[in-house]
Amino acid sequence: MLDRYFRNGASHDSFAIKEKSCNTLSATIQNISRRSFLKHSTGFVVALQFVPYKQALAYTPYPHGGESMPNGIVSDPNVFVSIDSDGTVTIVAHRSEMGTGSRTSIPMVIADEMEADWSQVSIIQAEGDEKKYGNQDTDGSRSLRHHLQPARDIGASVRYMLEQAAADSWGVESTSVKADNHEVVEIGSGRRMGYGELAKLAMDIPAPAREQLNFKDESEFRYLGKGNIPITDLWDISTGRAQYGADIALEGKLFAVIARPPVVGGTVKSFDADASLALKGVVAVEQIPGNPLGSKFKPLGGIAVIATNTWSAIKGRDALVIEWENGEHANFSTEAYEQELRVAVNSPGTQVRKQGDTDTALKNASRVIAHEYYQKFNVHSTMEPPTALANVKDGHCEIWACVQSPYGARLDTAEYLGLSEEDVRVNVTLLGGGFGRKSKCDFVLEAALLSQRLGKPIQVQWTREDDIKHSFHHASSVERIEVGLDAEDKPVAWLHRSAQPSFLSTFVPDEGNQHPVEIGMGLEDCPYDIPHMQAEFGKAFAHTRIGWFRSVSHIQRAFAIQSMTAELASELGRDQKEFLLEMIGPPRLLDWKSAGLQNAFWNHGEPYEEFPIDTARMRDLVELVSSKAGWGKELPQGEALGLAVHRSFVSYIATVVHAKVDSTGNLSVPEVHTAIDCGFVANPERVHSQMEGACVYGMTAAVHGGINFVDGAVVESNFHDYRMMRSNDYPQNVHVHITPHPFSVHATGVGEPGVPPFLPALTNAIFNASGKRIRNLPIADQLMV
Repeated sequence: MLDRYFRNGASHDSFAIKEKSCNTLSATIQNISRRSFLKHSTGFVVALQFVPYKQALAYTPYPHGGESMPNGIVSDPNVFVSIDSDGTVTIVAHRSEMGTGSRTSIPMVIADEMEADWSQVSIIQAEGDEKKYGNQDTDGSRSLRHHLQPARDIGASVRYMLEQAAADSWGVESTSVKADNHEVVEIGSGRRMGYGELAKLAMDIPAPAREQLNFKDESEFRYLGKGNIPITDLWDISTGRAQYGADIALEGKLFAVIARPPVVGGTVKSFDADASLALKGVVAVEQIPGNPLGSKFKPLGGIAVIATNTWSAIKGRDALVIEWENGEHANFSTEAYEQELRVAVNSPGTQVRKQGDTDTALKNASRVIAHEYYQKFNVHSTMEPPTALANVKDGHCEIWACVQSPYGARLDTAEYLGLSEEDVRVNVTLLGGGFGRKSKCDFVLEAALLSQRLGKPIQVQWTREDDIKHSFHHASSVERIEVGLDAEDKPVAWLHRSAQPSFLSTFVPDEGNQHPVEIGMGLEDCPYDIPHMQAEFGKAFAHTRIGWFRSVSHIQRAFAIQSMTAELASELGRDQKEFLLEMIGPPRLLDWKSAGLQNAFWNHGEPYEEFPIDTARMRDLVELVSSKAGWGKELPQGEALGLAVHRSFVSYIATVVHAKVDSTGNLSVPEVHTAIDCGFVANPERVHSQMEGACVYGMTAAVHGGINFVDGAVVESNFHDYRMMRSNDYPQNVHVHITPHPFSVHATGVGEPGVPPFLPALTNAIFNASGKRIRNLPIADQLMV
């Protein structure tokens, strides 16, 4: 997301909180060369190109718009469909698959609208090419929410052409035929023609204008909203046939691992590779130039060992003798940095929300309650560490990689190697987890550079230690909240100060300021009904590469706000659920003008007027999840429920965690209930999966997540000291409750929103079970887990 901002020419000086506009999209259809799309197809192919609304004619806006980027750039998503003479429908998936279901769900929408039989649908993955496919960044929980209606347009257009082809063949009016489960049927006579028979005829049908399209009624959906389509690659993944980043076989390829500077910005002072080169299988040692913070995704640098297999490359790296110059971040330590952040939040900072007169209200309050909430750095720790295969030959570069942003990787590779964009091709494999890490293509650039130098295909493989020590780390933060109470103990003032290094430091020289995207993730947009509210951020400079992480800054904000809410309820002797509803206040749409903002809340790139902060939806979820979890029920000693709610990626999530803390401090989680309101749900199976996965991810971040720095270097190295939640630690029962909505209600984000409320729901449950208040994460530093 931020990558696209800079690719389109913005400088860090131009960042400001601006009201976002939505360019509603319409569709035009054009026939294109079959060979240019799918060499071996014997059918036809159509492509839909979406253009800004103001450029379209005879167009009626519809509920699920196209892709409006944060900087106002509207991408042109081109999604392709091909039908072979045997009836096989091939659909291109233009977003990366990392477990979220994008590779299944978007094609599923097309197939439903075109009346295709899913058993006859084949899916192929698009290469990185935004000119052909539109924006391909699989992040921000926006793949389906941005492509639901455009995908229906595609399906309806293909169905129109097939129906018209059948009508022409039979010499009847198109109104007398209807597509039905991979065939077109003549109403009345019942005669039928299959899609394979119609493919060549449909090729000659002029593309319909949008007003000619006839969309299915919601009651006619075959797959949408049903949850009856498993993920496309499930069988291959389960049986080991799926191809991930490390699985591509290419004749003559070599393997590389890299010794990177232990401190970001460090350089090689000297090195001795003689012992490495003497090892069997090692064929070369290459030095890679380093880059400081602010260099976007350029490699950290270091010494690469290239070998005929990964084991030889790893052993060759172990044999290197390197003297490092650690540079300006050599004295960075987690312990000292925590204190810097705490100092920052205890002084006035840059105001991002000013509603009423919070300073005066705090001074006049009967009492003020203040707490600080701290989180250490985290790492994505995807199941599959970063890896990429590059083959540079005759001035061309072809890449196979597990990337979330294939076109971004293509552009960055071209620039890094001094090639044109047209001379670089990026093929996307399945991703064994992404979570934002694989939006950054440093590992791709490493492979491309080494291949260019050696003139051979090179597979750069990161080890788990590489991944943990040299990642783009999730920001550490301190969030301080002060609440003023009146004589009746009613909250009248709320001051929230935040300090965290920004991912802006990855792209430009660091000024210590948070980016508007981070500010809009729970800092400026707290939905509470308190008359005087103020939000600020303090300066915090980065000393490691900062990268977006599943839910980004929503994690820090939800932890602080929902923990503080529970603490207030406890302090005042109130039931947490009832107090939380009181803090949210009556059903209303949050008014950014009353919040003292010059423009609308940053809203994940969506127009605020179409995706407002609706406290009614938040309240309903609190009631729903509390009811499902049995809020208020009696539990054995040492067991309790904890509650939290948060809005992120324009979705609403409420979570109740049932925690058990025994007399020795051992923590377990017997049950979790999560309720989600994400508008119309196209693929309920994936929603359930993502909410369940969010419990694993959230529990890891809360319990064990914690990256420590000493002398500028990461201390942790593998799963023995950066633990992931294991099957015996995972919540024993996870229940997901989805708020039903008709298609007319915007589909919103799913992949990320489940994580933020899980952390405070867990820590609130721990307090209710044990009396131990958790204000610093990870929990493992304070409990036995």
